[in-house]
Amino acid sequence: MSNLENMSALDKTYIGLCALFSVLMVIGNLTYRKFIYLPILPFHTFILSVGAILYPVMFMLTDLIAEFFDKKRANFCVRLAIAMNIVAALIVTGMDHLQATPWSTIDNNIFHSVFGAYGLAFIANMIACYVAQRIDINLYLWIKKATQGRWLWLRNNGSTVVSLFVDTFAAISLLTLLGVFPREQMWLIMINSYSYKLFITVCNTPLFYLLVGIIRKFIVPSKTPSFSEPQLHAV
Repeated sequence: MSNLENMSALDKTYIGLCALFSVLMVIGNLTYRKFIYLPILPFHTFILSVGAILYPVMFMLTDLIAEFFDKKRANFCVRLAIAMNIVAALIVTGMDHLQATPWSTIDNNIFHSVFGAYGLAFIANMIACYVAQRIDINLYLWIKKATQGRWLWLRNNGSTVVSLFVDTFAAISLLTLLGVFPREQMWLIMINSYSYKLFITVCNTPLFYLLVGIIRKFIVPSKTPSFSEPQLHAV
């Protein structure tokens, strides 16, 4: 208990961001097979996987980590989330092989139809996510260095727009090749998914500014033995 009490606010923030990132990745991979209509714009209804809804938030979280910590810790967060997904994939695959009782409301066929391709989704999504997150983190820090810490909106949106395109194109292409998504719907899914992520990323910009401001005001000033003091710049 004393070790927990001695942890700095910045330590706890990092752990919390990593935990939330891991949870969102697991949820996205578990729910990707349900496709929905999302009429959030008056002139367009998005058609996308329900698992993709929170993907822009995931990239915002790694941008926050890159902003206040370093590339090494941001990449560790991504690897931790992938490890959590490996555990989830193994557990779900094992559960899929267990025999349901005759009176179970979810029989073997229903469970398999929902979670049976989770292993394939895991492989495709992990490849796409890992590559895209590496691009996002490196591009974010490169823009930050190139602009000398100015223009927070540019490094947030610029890195995420590029990395989300890589993630969307790679994941949907792999899932289509593996037979999880129908080939005739590939471009429809890809265009809708990326345009939705792009729209939410831009809309999330004020939220990103708010979160950065909160961390700078209430968390960064506390001295920490574990993390080096982040560089504060004008935005």
